[in-house]
Amino acid sequence: MADLHPRPIIPFLVAAGGIACFSLMDVAMKSLSLAMGAYSAMYWRSLLGLILSGLLFAVYRMPMPSAGNLKIHLFRSMLVSVFAVLFFWAITVLPLAEAIGLSFIAPVIALFFAAIILGEKIGREAFIASAAGIGGIAIIVLSKFSGDYDPKALWGMAAVMASAVLFAINLIIARKQAQRAGAIEIVFFANLFIVACLSLVAPWFLMPFAGVHLPELSGAAFLSIVSLLLLSWAYARAEAQVLIPVEYTGFVWAALFGWLFFAEKVTLTTIAGTAMIVAGAVIAARAKPKLVVASELG
Repeated sequence: MADLHPRPIIPFLVAAGGIACFSLMDVAMKSLSLAMGAYSAMYWRSLLGLILSGLLFAVYRMPMPSAGNLKIHLFRSMLVSVFAVLFFWAITVLPLAEAIGLSFIAPVIALFFAAIILGEKIGREAFIASAAGIGGIAIIVLSKFSGDYDPKALWGMAAVMASAVLFAINLIIARKQAQRAGAIEIVFFANLFIVACLSLVAPWFLMPFAGVHLPELSGAAFLSIVSLLLLSWAYARAEAQVLIPVEYTGFVWAALFGWLFFAEKVTLTTIAGTAMIVAGAVIAARAKPKLVVASELG
C-alpha cells in the first residue's frame, strides 16, 4: 500500500471524482439497458472494458497472477455478473436516485456476512445500522403503494435488494482482492471473467452489437475503468474512514444526472428513506471501515 497522503483532502477529492464517474456510467448503462436490455448492455460494456483494460495490462507488462488470485478474480466476477445485471435492469424501471439510495443498504448487510464468512462477532452497531436501514427501505417501499403504482417498480426494488445482498458478499471479497492485486490486474481479470460468465447464456439473451450504441458503450467502459483507477488511488493514500462519506455523494450525482438526462424527480420520501439508509450504512462502515475499500470496483 502507498504511503498516506499528507493532505487527506486530495484523496477525498479524487475519490469524489471516481464516484462521479461511476454515477455517470450508470446514466450510460440505464440508456443502454433501455435500448438493448440490461444483460446485453453489461455484456458489450464488459467486452469493450476488456479491450481497454487489456491494453493497460499489456502496456504496463503486468505479470500473470497466481492461481489463488485467479480464483478470487473469478469468484468475484461471478458475483458482479449477476448483481450488475440485476441493478442495471432495476434502473430501467426505477429513478436512478431511488435505486442508488436503496443500494446503500449493502454495507449494513456486509456486517452480517462478515460474521458468517469471517466468523466475526456481530456488535451493537450492526443492529442499530440494520434498524436504520430497514426503516429507510420501508419508507421508500411504502411510498410506492400510495395511489396508483407500477408493479414493475416493485420488481425493480426487489432486484436492487437482491443486487445489494450479492454486492455485500462482493464487499468482503473485494477487500481481500485489493490486498493481493493492483487496480489494473483487478479490472482486466474482472472484465475477462465477466465476459466469460455472461457468454454462457449469450445464445439465449445476447442482442447483436449495433454500431449506433458504440459511443455510449465505449463511454460506459471508459468511465468504469477511470472510476476504478481513481478510487483505487484514493483508498491507497487515505484511511477508509476518511473516504467513507464520499461514497454517499453517489445519491447526489444520481439525483442530478437522473433529472438532467431522464427528467426524473426526486421525492421527499426517497430523500427521507435514503437518509435513514445512509445513516445505517455510515454506522456499519464506521464499525468495519475496511469493508468499503474497493467497493465500486464492479
